[in-house]
Amino acid sequence: MKRPLKPTEVELKFLNVLWDLGPSTVKEVHACLSRREDYAYTGVLRMLQVMLDKGLVTRDERQRNHIYAAAHSRTAMAGGLVEDLADRLFGGSAAALVLTALRSGKVSPEEKARIRELLGKED
Repeated sequence: MKRPLKPTEVELKFLNVLWDLGPSTVKEVHACLSRREDYAYTGVLRMLQVMLDKGLVTRDERQRNHIYAAAHSRTAMAGGLVEDLADRLFGGSAAALVLTALRSGKVSPEEKARIRELLGKED
């Protein structure tokens, strides 16, 4: 079985920018990240290059300004990370993972209603 990619916290920040903006130049990613934290342009470029090497992003070199995009959808990445967490922490039990999340107290009434709705659709 292929192991899911495990981006670091910083890599997830970059991926969230790319998922929100779509394919973007280094300048665009830098501008978005710099609204929240102080990032050097060269640091953003280097991180995107590292993420390219790890298979987290793709790069389109057909234009003068290279365009970077997330290599995997947010849904695919989340699914892989949740599966990995369930395997490593809960012995592969999705139920144990969900029960722990529900017991955390960070589930809004709206989220609980959505969970009930989803469970009602299951066989």
